[in-house]
Amino acid sequence: MKVIFVNPQGNFDSKDSKLSSHPDFGGQLVYVKEVAIAMNELGVDVDIVTRRIEDPNWPEFSSKFDAYPNSNVRIVRLDFGPKLFLPKEKLWPYLGEFSKNMAEFYEKEKINFITTHYGDGGISGAMLAKYLKVPFSFTAHSLGAQKMDKLGVNAQNFGELDEIYNFSARILAEGISMKYSSFNVVSTKMERFDQYGHKLYNKFVSVDDDKFKVIPPGVNTRIFKTEKDGNEQTVREKLEKTVKKGKPLLILSSRLDPKKNHISVLKAYASSKMLRDKFDLLIVTNGFENVYENAEKYDQVVIKEILDFVFQNHLKDKVHFLDIRNQRDLAALYRVASESRSVFESVALYEPFGLAIIEAMACGLPVVATKNGGPVDIIRERFMEGLIVDPQNIEDIRVKTEKLIDPDFYDHVRTNGIKRVLSTYTWKSTAKRYLENIDKNQFEYEDFDIPNCFYSGSDFPKLSIY
Repeated sequence: MKVIFVNPQGNFDSKDSKLSSHPDFGGQLVYVKEVAIAMNELGVDVDIVTRRIEDPNWPEFSSKFDAYPNSNVRIVRLDFGPKLFLPKEKLWPYLGEFSKNMAEFYEKEKINFITTHYGDGGISGAMLAKYLKVPFSFTAHSLGAQKMDKLGVNAQNFGELDEIYNFSARILAEGISMKYSSFNVVSTKMERFDQYGHKLYNKFVSVDDDKFKVIPPGVNTRIFKTEKDGNEQTVREKLEKTVKKGKPLLILSSRLDPKKNHISVLKAYASSKMLRDKFDLLIVTNGFENVYENAEKYDQVVIKEILDFVFQNHLKDKVHFLDIRNQRDLAALYRVASESRSVFESVALYEPFGLAIIEAMACGLPVVATKNGGPVDIIRERFMEGLIVDPQNIEDIRVKTEKLIDPDFYDHVRTNGIKRVLSTYTWKSTAKRYLENIDKNQFEYEDFDIPNCFYSGSDFPKLSIY
């Protein structure tokens, strides 16, 4: 069986270059990579198809082919659009060219199924499906309608924001992708109803349709595990230059984005003498070094907000920053921190799934997580697998975190969290569920129409919602 993963934005390479250090190189790239590798390990021939870039600032993505170490997954990079790197918002005019080039590339190869990712990958894969007469699935990862809501799009600012984010093209692309896919993959039940149930998609799909399949992402258990792998000593030495040896930590490790809501954890920490006495607070950064020494240099809005709060509340000796730039070091940090009975905090205003949560749980850190989004499916509080909080309720965050000071409760949550990840959230499980649904479709293709604007890359009809 041959399955391809269509993902034009971001990029993939054998060394995971730029992974998570750019807005286009986030969780969906990890997702595609890991599902592809797991599917390949189950005996499937797999390609990841993306864009070739000829740009001196992005040399990692210039070759036509690549592969991951110890894997038979092939990375296929095809030329389309300008040679230089483009952010994902600028790719829409060139997706018709991408799909045509994919069709030409695979004309002589037997493709059994296409999996598509994000809105641009969805419409590219849909066009490819028509060329090759092969069925496809759609995994949105995030949907444009939710981004519009978060940005407060209205009749007055829609034109300006549409120019930046291409909402007209994106919403139409997502709608077509979910309408004509063989099945739509969601990470959680909440994602299905909250995101796909948005009014902008009503004319394309019903959330009651059984084509929605809940397939949770997994954690890379080769990296995120309780067993030591040799990276711990280096990370320990780095950590101990910042934090007193053996000090328990409240760890925040997510993008420095306002919606990740770092500030609420700081406020809960500052409000609790118990937490301040027991823990220091550690904020993991990616590329931001010596934050206190270079405070004036950073114009990143979240860092500025954190620093202002720290200085106003005299917490400089208790709040620390640590620059961690790859997954192996991050996993080692979690394992080292678990030795001192540390806690992982993830209280985003909304979290579509929560991959960072299961990574921390897999390494033995108990988790305090937001109630908004996927974490409520991951963490079952009644089984003491973690703690769920209202991210905008400082008192709730404080009270739930304080519970983990109790050693017996801490141990129960830690043990149950590890069991939960290994039983439900591995990439092998994710790949198996994809394949189960692919097999059910028996590779049947049904024809459908796609507006010409996606082939030509121009004259996208303006989204009419006001």
